[in-house]
Amino acid sequence: MSGRSEQVFHVKQDPVDRSFDVVIVGGGHAGTEAAAAAARLGASVALVTHRWDSVGVMSCNPAIGGLGKGHLVGEIDALDGIMARAIDRAGIHFKMLNRSKGAAVRGPRAQADRRLYQTAIQDLLRLYSGLAVVEGEVVDLVVEDGRASGVLLSGGQRISCGAIVLTTGTFLRGVIHVGHQRQSGGRVGEAAADRLSRRLLELGLPLGRLKTGTPARLDGRTIDWGGLDRQVGDDPPEPFSFMTDAISNRQIACGITHTTRATHDIIGQNLSKSAMYSGHIEGRGPRYCPSIEDKVVRFSDRDRHQIFLEPEGLDDPLVYPNGLSTSLPAEVQDAFFATIPGLEHAKIVRYGYAIEYDYVDPRSLHPTLELDRKSVV
Repeated sequence: MSGRSEQVFHVKQDPVDRSFDVVIVGGGHAGTEAAAAAARLGASVALVTHRWDSVGVMSCNPAIGGLGKGHLVGEIDALDGIMARAIDRAGIHFKMLNRSKGAAVRGPRAQADRRLYQTAIQDLLRLYSGLAVVEGEVVDLVVEDGRASGVLLSGGQRISCGAIVLTTGTFLRGVIHVGHQRQSGGRVGEAAADRLSRRLLELGLPLGRLKTGTPARLDGRTIDWGGLDRQVGDDPPEPFSFMTDAISNRQIACGITHTTRATHDIIGQNLSKSAMYSGHIEGRGPRYCPSIEDKVVRFSDRDRHQIFLEPEGLDDPLVYPNGLSTSLPAEVQDAFFATIPGLEHAKIVRYGYAIEYDYVDPRSLHPTLELDRKSVV
């Protein structure tokens, strides 16, 4: 790294056409790592995102790592990535999963304080002198002689470049589902990237649909913690990054509760109101992160499912009920939460929802993740 970057600018205040070596589209986990990696190699980089203050936002589960993913974070750290250092600055509950088993199946995991993680990512990006953050929406790709050469923003500005990296997450033609209600969005409160998705189709790229979901958020002050089991983190907490000597944040415990037969009965009686089971969603969901509707249907012989109640920050009352992802209507969510021990009187601050979005079929990519020129008309 060389110097400190303060290159965060609004495109409407800059010339119509700027040029960079690389343009990164998207400011989530993948986009920030891609931007930092390109800048480390000495490239001039533009990270294009809707809002600078949303860079580093943890969209769903406020955690890093886990089985498999924990190894990936370690590999990114070995390549001088920023995610491991960010979670070491922001982590409030560290746990080595499968510690009693062999080293090959252990997985480091840490819950984050959302605000601390976001601040850490932004602070780490500012260290790269060749990286600029552009606030804007990419609506078109400039393709010349079969090669990407720039992006166009919604305001008409063009950014020229030698390469484009798309890290669009759930934003490509994103649709949010709560029961039978649908609205366009990349996540709650943020617009979907509809025009960019249409442009990818025009270029002849094979697109498919995926879906994922998120649970409701609860006001932790309304949870009856007294009767619940508590899970503490490791003492001392083990850092993710090879460059972190020790974790300095105050550590917190999680609560553990379970669904009940009454919970499952309510969900089963209302499956036709679920966005996925009513046929409103055509995309496939993640195999290892099923919704509570999926759990009730697939494992109908089970009387309960474990739920981890994970605080979203040291000074944030929001709690993430890990294991209760759902797209059922708000009134059904109210009803089944009231049947879960400790949550009988919990206030729902934001209801859970499913989100459906486009992705580019990976069979059109080279092992380098570059698009085959033959895929582009």
